[in-house]
Amino acid sequence: MNERTYIQHNIPRAEAQAILTIDLAAIAHNWRTLRDLSGAAECGAVVKADAYGCGIEAVVPALERASCRTFFISHLSEGRRVRASLQNPDARIFLLNGLVCDDEVVRAVLDNRILPVIGSLPEWRFWRAHAPVGAQAALHINTGMNRLGMSPAEATEIAADVGARSSIALAMSHFVSSEDSHDPLNDRQIALFREALENFPGVPASAANSSGVFLDSKPHFDLVRPGYALYGGNPTPGRPNPMRSVVSLEAPIIQVRDIGPGETVGYNATWTAGRRTRLATIGLGYADGLPRSAMSTDAHPGGEAIVGAVRCPFAGRVSMDLTVLDVTDVSPGDAAAGAAARLLCPEISVDDLAARAGTIGYEILTNLGRRYHRDYRPA
Repeated sequence: MNERTYIQHNIPRAEAQAILTIDLAAIAHNWRTLRDLSGAAECGAVVKADAYGCGIEAVVPALERASCRTFFISHLSEGRRVRASLQNPDARIFLLNGLVCDDEVVRAVLDNRILPVIGSLPEWRFWRAHAPVGAQAALHINTGMNRLGMSPAEATEIAADVGARSSIALAMSHFVSSEDSHDPLNDRQIALFREALENFPGVPASAANSSGVFLDSKPHFDLVRPGYALYGGNPTPGRPNPMRSVVSLEAPIIQVRDIGPGETVGYNATWTAGRRTRLATIGLGYADGLPRSAMSTDAHPGGEAIVGAVRCPFAGRVSMDLTVLDVTDVSPGDAAAGAAARLLCPEISVDDLAARAGTIGYEILTNLGRRYHRDYRPA
């Protein structure tokens, strides 16, 4: 699938009020880094939520060219798109959210060669009754997350079906707190998972997400399934980010104005100028995925953008389509209408923006807007 295909609905650069650059080479580099850290385990890729907002049709071919052969999605509709984006018919796609017990869904799963991740006994029984003999599926064993997945006892009941064991392509679990390498839950989950796996000799296993790859205990098993780290998020909070930055976002300044001390900015007058202030307005807001919670008020600072070489704080609320920056400390030539304000860049990562907005980088990535011009840098 070529570049023209996956950006055919792209906003023309001249019409867009913000430019989102996605570095496919960085995604491929991050995948190779994680693969090399995973020892003998295979390295897959989580491409759910439209490849964390970066675009399935762009990201999946880049990962496939990097030698990735196993992909994870959450919705059946995502699985269709991944399959259509792949050249290798033998590449595997796992449906993380389980199996809807419906004949039409089972047919679609089989037609698109998707492997459902079975998370309950009713799902398992429906799959066994409606899928062809030997059709492959995965089992999700809950070891503490308590969202999806069957209990180890329920998994043992499935293991007793010796005839079905050969149809289990993967046994997997999901870490609760792998980003905190000191959390005792990690070792507890690993122990529970290993105990459950004793009932499935010879079945490949998977537990490690992005942060799990970096745990000292190396719970890589047979397959790791990184997501966030592929897209430049830091899988080791509190330490330097071992991943290469993937996304950058900039917006041209629409208008510049000067206000005096005591004047306010934005809805509900939550931000007050403490000096003679120059303001720059850019044309993106929460409709474009910039969190409203990144607002800056008199009570607390919010987000920032780089204008020229200066960090410029947000001024007032982030509104639907517009955000205002305090560019007082920027030289007038660097903060004129048409000049670029960089909101995501080497100096401001998705984790940095998220921290200032009181959220997580996952939310920043997966909410990347559709009104940007998307500039894909090839792998």
